[in-house]
Amino acid sequence: MSELSSALSQAVQACLSQHLPSHCLYMVASPIGNVADVSVRALHALIGADAIACEDTRHSQTWLKAYGITKPSSAWLAVHEHNEQAAAQAVIVRLQAGQRVAYLCDAGTPGISDPGARLVAAVRASGGQVMPIPGASSVTTLLSAAGELAPEGWLFRGFLPHKGQARTQALSDCAAEARPQVLLESPHRIEALASALAALNPRWVSVGRELTKQFEEVDTVPCADLPSWLRAHPHRTKGEFVLLLHALPEAPADAGLGLSTLKVLMSELPLSQAARLAAQLTGESRKRLYDAGLAMAGDEAQAQQD
Repeated sequence: MSELSSALSQAVQACLSQHLPSHCLYMVASPIGNVADVSVRALHALIGADAIACEDTRHSQTWLKAYGITKPSSAWLAVHEHNEQAAAQAVIVRLQAGQRVAYLCDAGTPGISDPGARLVAAVRASGGQVMPIPGASSVTTLLSAAGELAPEGWLFRGFLPHKGQARTQALSDCAAEARPQVLLESPHRIEALASALAALNPRWVSVGRELTKQFEEVDTVPCADLPSWLRAHPHRTKGEFVLLLHALPEAPADAGLGLSTLKVLMSELPLSQAARLAAQLTGESRKRLYDAGLAMAGDEAQAQQD
């Protein structure tokens, strides 16, 4: 514990040496479950803020009290998806008066799947300064534990439309997209989403349920098994979900094309070189082609002896 206290003390000193400019909107990432996931910088910004704009004032007040931070009622501004454009003007007025305003969504990093993007755009359009205070995000939390290497990048889809043609089109887009895709879902719709994703076999899906909380689960299963995974335990349909639909598997190489290409190359090149070039041209396994070449050479030798 002494080492932890020392480390925290050093982090606090680093914060105290950093200036918090006025006339600035601070986009503060909050924990997505575990209150220990808050950053020292986030606490520093919240303590120094003249006003707190947030998605849900009651939720954020409770959250700040967990760290011993209180603000007067006049410091709180509700800025959520239904009033974000209009409420942004109240934030801008405070910024122009020289205040520091911190923005919080209910959990995670603002402006990703939660409100905040319109507020930032309005503040920037007014000439105001915006400073991000990074921290937890359910999206990056699951990605870090999914083991999906995606050099081609990944796509964030968030919550799919709930019904109608828009949902049908969104699911069709998911099926056609080869890259990994991140989706979010609520507990009362997760079974419907699982049934839809089950049709995307042989793809795999990583599920993050109640990330960072006491009953957190992270698992990776074939898409076809996702409905049965949810049914395996009654509690699995409860909580908030983030899912990573893994990349579309590459189509298997055409073995016939590989062998025919190898046979042509073997007439002009040594087997090892022919196998390497045939593998590059067709996507077939070099070792498999080499072994097949050895077999073909053996058959030819036997035929000559006969």
